[in-house]
Amino acid sequence: MTEPDIQTLYAVTDATWPAAAKDRLGPWTIRTGLGGGQRVSATTADGDWTEDDLPQAEAAMRRLGQPCLFMVRAGETKLDKVLEDRGYRIKDPVNLMVAPSTKIAEPPPPRVTAIEGWPWLAAQAEVWAEGGIGPGRLAVMDRAPFPKTTILGRVDNSPTGAAYAGIYDGVAMFHAVEVSNAFRRRGLGANMIRAIARWALTEGADWIALVVTQANSGANALYASMGFRLVGQYHYRILPE
Repeated sequence: MTEPDIQTLYAVTDATWPAAAKDRLGPWTIRTGLGGGQRVSATTADGDWTEDDLPQAEAAMRRLGQPCLFMVRAGETKLDKVLEDRGYRIKDPVNLMVAPSTKIAEPPPPRVTAIEGWPWLAAQAEVWAEGGIGPGRLAVMDRAPFPKTTILGRVDNSPTGAAYAGIYDGVAMFHAVEVSNAFRRRGLGANMIRAIARWALTEGADWIALVVTQANSGANALYASMGFRLVGQYHYRILPE
C-alpha cells in the first residue's frame, strides 16, 4: 500500500473540491469558482509557459470577475519568482497531509456523535455558515462526483459540527470541518474525522488526506497528533488590485 505522493494529492484536491468549470487556455488551466473559494478559482500552469503568456491568464480571470490568483505547487519555483517580480503577494500557504484510513478510523467515535450521510442537512448548513462556509462552498460539495458524504457532529444531543469528504483515486479527502464555537475543544473535530475514515474504508479508500492552512496551528497540531503525515505544500500568489 503505497502512500500517495504530492502530485496525487493535488489531483485528489481538484477532484473532491471541484471548480464550476475548468478551461485550458494555452499553458494555463483557468478555473471558475462561483464563490467557492480560492481552490476553485486559482489558475494553474499545466503546460510550458513564458512570462509573455501571463497576460492572457490575467485577462481570463478578470473576465470571470475573479482576482488574478495563481496556485503555486511543488517545484514551480520559476512561476513563483516571476509572479513575485510582477507584484503578486503570497497568500495562504497550505499543508497537504495523509494517513492510512485504518489508523485514523480507530478508536471509533462515540455513538451518535458523528453521523454520516448525504445530502447535507439544514443543521449542517447552519454550522458551516457560522464558520463562513456559505452557498458558494455548499455548491462545490453538491457538484462534486460520488463517492462523497458529510458528517453531522453532535455534542450533548445538539447538532454542533459538520464536515464533508469525497474520494478520488483511492484517497478520501475531507474539507470544511467546522465545530460551533461554543462546543470546541471537546474532541468533536477528531470524532468527525474518525467517522470519515471509517466511511472511507467502506468505500475502498485506503488513505485519508486533508488540506490545511499553515497558519491554522491548532488544526495542524490536531492532525499531527492523530497520525497524519505532511506530504507537501502549495501556496497562492494574488495580484493586489
